Amino acid sequence: MSRRNVDLGSGSVGKLLFSLAVPTITSQIVNMLYNLVDRVYIGHMQPVETVGKLALTGVGVCLPIIMVISAFAALMAFGGAPRASIAEGRGDLKESERIMGNSFTMLVAVSVVLTVVFLVFAEPMLRIFGASDNTIGYALNYMRIYALGTIFVQVTLGMNAYITAQGFTVVGMKTVLIGAILNTVLDPIFIFAFGMGVRGAALATILSQAVSAVWVLKFLTGSKTKWHLRPKAKVVLPALALGASPFIMQSTESLITVCFNSSLLKYGGDIAVGAMTVLSSIMQFAMMPLQGLTQGAQPIISYNYGARNPERVRRAFQVLLMACLAYSLLLWALVQLFPQLFALMFTSDSELVSYASWALRIYMAATGIFGIQIACQQTFVALGNAKISLFLAVLRKIILLIPFIYILPNFFADKAFAVFLAEPVADFLAVCPTATMF
Repeated sequence: MSRRNVDLGSGSVGKLLFSLAVPTITSQIVNMLYNLVDRVYIGHMQPVETVGKLALTGVGVCLPIIMVISAFAALMAFGGAPRASIAEGRGDLKESERIMGNSFTMLVAVSVVLTVVFLVFAEPMLRIFGASDNTIGYALNYMRIYALGTIFVQVTLGMNAYITAQGFTVVGMKTVLIGAILNTVLDPIFIFAFGMGVRGAALATILSQAVSAVWVLKFLTGSKTKWHLRPKAKVVLPALALGASPFIMQSTESLITVCFNSSLLKYGGDIAVGAMTVLSSIMQFAMMPLQGLTQGAQPIISYNYGARNPERVRRAFQVLLMACLAYSLLLWALVQLFPQLFALMFTSDSELVSYASWALRIYMAATGIFGIQIACQQTFVALGNAKISLFLAVLRKIILLIPFIYILPNFFADKAFAVFLAEPVADFLAVCPTATMF
């Protein structure tokens, strides 16, 4: 493995955690902006009222498929990276390198399968996710080119996790920055100057990801690292088991969005669905610091767990828990006090702002304790505990949230209110067993 630029086994845990978390949080924010750039440029295609609007909607229905691609990258990478850190903490560099090499092989293999599936079944899949006769052409033009770059997305997201897991969070941040900056530059050139439209947006994205992938591989192969590429079941299967938790968390987002939107359309109409789009955007953006904190803590916890340094593991978890809880409580207070300001970040429509403001207070009512949930759940992953981390991921989203979306409206007169209430009820009921099990 490449030699890290921080010592995970000594020094102040608090300072180390935040030195690792800040670049990771930055990467999260930049990565979100990365995903928004295409939509910003596409939305300005002329004439905006027809082409721009339909093209934006067409690309929007591609998002669930893009999320699935990211989820498969997480399946191997976020399961393998903590195990590689644990092995390195034990001093077993050969095992650490074997895990990384096997992960790369699996990412390439999955990329080939996903590329074929998305190219062959693009149209029926896009129609399932909401493409109409008016938007299917734009969606197909984008998806068929984006699918060809699946391998670059998988390698960039998947192998960058190993850079971060070694403590090179600044290098990991640069991986995201390189792709984001290049995509921002290429988008207007391909979309407008070359007149390629949505095809140009997709091409700009996969070329940017290709450059990022080369950057990642150059860094990881630039030392004396020996890549063990031949997959072995005893290496791959434990990593897949541990990666199942982040895989489920990411892949089920599309399913949950469909459940929320279908129920809200039934009980509250288009404005309720529009409000849900605003709420989910706020939640996604607001959760990034929590995700950054847990990813920053993962190398410290995993390495010291492998090094059999329980006191340092405990201290790292305590600092992570306090930081996550403090942030989630602050976020909860701001949302309850100033919901309109959060809504205005994503829409200027007065009616939608008004509706989203009261809905946001309900939807994020349990956010104050969510820091406990994410700190404990992600620490289980960092410790290599696949069974519990998988159960907790399934518990909150599959066992609790989705059923509550359909059950709660039966007990309230305001059924749209009941649908929004499903989120905090599921959060509260998930935190209790998570904290107890930890």
